[in-house]
Amino acid sequence: MQATQNIRRTALERRRDTLERLGSERDIWVSTSHPDHGPHQVPLWFLWDGQSVWMCTGASSATVRNVDKEPRVRLALPDAFDVVLLQGEAKCFPAKEVPNDAADGFAGKFGWDPRTEEASFVYVCVTPRTVRAWRGVPELPGRLVMRDGAWLG
Repeated sequence: MQATQNIRRTALERRRDTLERLGSERDIWVSTSHPDHGPHQVPLWFLWDGQSVWMCTGASSATVRNVDKEPRVRLALPDAFDVVLLQGEAKCFPAKEVPNDAADGFAGKFGWDPRTEEASFVYVCVTPRTVRAWRGVPELPGRLVMRDGAWLG
């Protein structure tokens, strides 16, 4: 969905639009931080299962190392006008231990199943505790659409 006007949406409309984008977009920016090495940000493919964001990355990646030390993460959909930011704690699952529903959904969406690869992959799951969504300055007030894991509006 591409916004062309700066019309302020209701909380219910923001929630609906956010859920639509989470269900349809391919990429999400993942921001992690390591206590000794600082911030790290990468784009990853993701699956929204209705409650959580599932991503997959190499087992030795900085993302996995950072989540091991500091599980609090921020995720962002890649549109600077139609902003969606999620915050939560990440949990890592080795490819052989990921719940089948998540791994099957990920494989179905992308046509790639990391569980079948020789290299080691880890699924990173984030269940958001906070979600903010806004389109331009008129929507800055009320941009919080999820607080403490509960949708608002």
